[in-house]
Order: sequence, then structure tokens, then C-alpha cells
Amino acid sequence: MNVFAPDATDLAILRQLSQDATQGAAEIGRALGLAQPAVWRRIRRLTDAGVIAGRRVELDHAALGFGVTVFLGIRLAAKGRASLDDFERAVTAIPEVQVVQHVLGQFDYRLRITARDIPDFERILRRRIMTLPGVGQVEANVMLSEERRPGPLSPLTPL
Repeated sequence: MNVFAPDATDLAILRQLSQDATQGAAEIGRALGLAQPAVWRRIRRLTDAGVIAGRRVELDHAALGFGVTVFLGIRLAAKGRASLDDFERAVTAIPEVQVVQHVLGQFDYRLRITARDIPDFERILRRRIMTLPGVGQVEANVMLSEERRPGPLSPLTPL
């Protein structure tokens, strides 16, 4: 696997995009003192290389009425490829499940669930999560607050 080696200009563009992915090449160019076509070519090259995998909108869940975020650790009762596939297929169909991570450690999966409130989370847990195929042990952690930290580009220097 070839690893893309960004230069200082690529990293500066990536920092700009990671702060606000809606910026156009002209706006980034103005911020960095670069011409719009040069920025556009670099963004295209970073995208073609797979460094930029997409652009996402970040939603404020509380503003939409979803005030509770819970992280669930799930240990499956049975192991095996079929069990994993069945669980993954079923859990990804639940709209309140925002993230599904297959992990190594105490649990097999870690889920991020967004709910309107604790009673709503309890409904999701009882009616949707606990009825998933293969669920054995479940541990819940309610998020109290979330700190925003700089992404991995902050300490990077050109290779």
C-alpha cells in the first residue's frame, strides 16, 4: 500500500477543509495566499489519492431534539463470522445508531446511539438493541459532555 506524502501546502489545505469543509478553492486560496486553480488541483489530487474521503455536515443533535448520547459496549453471546454478519446487518438498520465500531477488547462492538432523552434511550435499548441477533452482554455509558480536540493534522509536519 502506497502512503500519500502531503507537503506543507497540502497540509495547510487539509487544515482549512477540516475546519470548514464548505469552503471553496477560491476562499482557501485567499486564506493561504494561493491561486484558486492551484488549490483546486491540489484538492482534486488529494481526493483522487483517497486522502479526502468525503465532506460531511456536522449536525447539532441537541438542536434537533436529540439530547442524549449513549455509548454501548456489546459482547456477542456467540462468536463466528455468521454471528458478526447477522449482528452488523441488523444494527446498521437502526436509525438511532450513529456509529458501529467492531473492536478488540472487553466488548465485540461499540455503538454510539443518539436519543431524545433517557426514556427514549431505554425504549431503543429494550426494543431494538436487546433484540438484535447474538447480543450477550451490554454496557452503557451516557455522555455528559464532549470536548472538541484538534484533528490529527495539527501535529503533522511534511514528511
